[in-house]
Amino acid sequence: MNHYFATCPKGMEYLLRDELVALGALDVREALAGAHFSGTLETAYRACLWSRLASRILLPLAEFDAADDDALYRGVQDIDWSRHLAAHATFAVDAGTALSKLNHSQFIGLRTKDAVVDQFRQRDGSRPDIDTDEPDIRINLRLRRDRATVSLDLAGSPLHRRGWREEQGEAPLKENLAAAMLLRARWPEVYAAGGALLDPMCGSGTLLIEGALMAADVAPGLRREYFGFLGWQQHDIALWRGLLDEAKQRAETGLRALRPCFFGSDADPRMVQTAKRNAQAAGAIPCLSRVTNPAPPADCAMRLAVFAMRGSASLPTMHGRSAPTPGSARCFASSSRPRHIALS
Repeated sequence: MNHYFATCPKGMEYLLRDELVALGALDVREALAGAHFSGTLETAYRACLWSRLASRILLPLAEFDAADDDALYRGVQDIDWSRHLAAHATFAVDAGTALSKLNHSQFIGLRTKDAVVDQFRQRDGSRPDIDTDEPDIRINLRLRRDRATVSLDLAGSPLHRRGWREEQGEAPLKENLAAAMLLRARWPEVYAAGGALLDPMCGSGTLLIEGALMAADVAPGLRREYFGFLGWQQHDIALWRGLLDEAKQRAETGLRALRPCFFGSDADPRMVQTAKRNAQAAGAIPCLSRVTNPAPPADCAMRLAVFAMRGSASLPTMHGRSAPTPGSARCFASSSRPRHIALS
């Protein structure tokens, strides 16, 4: 049984807590910008594959006092890095600091890198290389009040990068924020009751695509080609392949049964085409009833707007925007049954 920490945007901690519990995590407790949990390696893999809300899944390796750079160096060197990283492999360091004497994150990252490289050189003369894009392992170091926590980033890159986004607009909505909005609006319940989803300002289609994949029980990480544990020395290939096979079967079943009840529009015709291409890449294009410019069918919009004025689930303040009110929400989760129109 290991201890893990899942990071998320501030304000989403309790949603992440509930999600982790549903994924089988134990001892889950929310914290600032994340949630602690315990579980097996399978639990961590499931979180990486299935969490719609987390940004990263961290596996803490060590915690120690680091009031100066020598203490930081010694603490990192005390970790046996050969258990996590091959001598010919690559790694990267993400560092952050707050309320500490060491207040330069780049310097902290360099000292951490030096400690890892020197350990390998002292052992057999070889050293791993640096790769900041897709390293075999990504080391996460956080220093707070002169106390350092060193972790492995099992996600490797932010989990909101689902692997389907081919294009985006000027201010794209992150996928995990979109998922949080949908969960706050109780979209899974609305869909199960026969409802529909309308995004009248759909941009690149994030909200619609997340809504479709959520309703179809598609793992958000299924299309990702990179995770931070794939080059880890303790990676369990058989376990991971089994989880992927399970997720693929669930996705195939869910997409076959998914109703085409997703409507979107945008004032920019280029964004309409972008949304369609992203939906195609995500495998959700057959589920979209229509994505149009400038607006979805008038009768559909009217039905959904009337429902929203009667009272729909409110959404929290997120992404720097005020919370929408009934009749003006960015997305309407509706229990009405709009006319199904083939995507043109």
